Amino acid sequence: LPAAEREAFLDRVCSGDASLRKEVGALLASDESADTHIGDVVQGVAASLDAQLPVADIGMQIGPYTLVREIGRGGMGVVYHAVRSDGEFTHSVAIKLVRHGMGTAHILQRFRAERQILATLQHPNIAALLDGGTTADGRPYFVMEYIEGKPLLAYCREKDLPIQKRLEMFQALCAAVQHAHERRVIHRDIKPGNIMVAEGGIPKLLDFGVAKILN
Repeated sequence: LPAAEREAFLDRVCSGDASLRKEVGALLASDESADTHIGDVVQGVAASLDAQLPVADIGMQIGPYTLVREIGRGGMGVVYHAVRSDGEFTHSVAIKLVRHGMGTAHILQRFRAERQILATLQHPNIAALLDGGTTADGRPYFVMEYIEGKPLLAYCREKDLPIQKRLEMFQALCAAVQHAHERRVIHRDIKPGNIMVAEGGIPKLLDFGVAKILN
């Protein structure tokens, strides 16, 4: 039932049983505020089974870009390295696309929320959003800057960075997080695996897939 009709319906069917009425109300309130739903959990497990299958999206055309290889995979999306192929100019980007079989309303809402969050953030230490849209088969996507670099810990080990340089990098990442917080965005998944170091030693915070915008 629409939310406006639920109260009268529950009053009627609970027939004066205050305890039952309270319990049903609590269940509905919990469902309204939940971040995840059992259907999406099942969908996520099912979608994970495609990990061993050939990547069907390689070679797919999205706007002026062609997907050339997979570079990352998460719970609801896959990130591809893509190149501009319309002959206008040469350009590499990263494109994040909802995975096959993950098209539930809740997943699509989360994906679009991530895209909107990135649109509000403009900081040298946060991977930049360039564009976005929906594919011909109805899957939303967004285009990001392509970072030619290494994961944070691998970069630090390879370069044998001294403590001073590591702390400078840490300060830069703190500034990126502060930039997000000033825009009421909470990342909720800050870890070394979500940080890439670009050319010149510039750290970039990635993956706002579980981020929240505070009211």
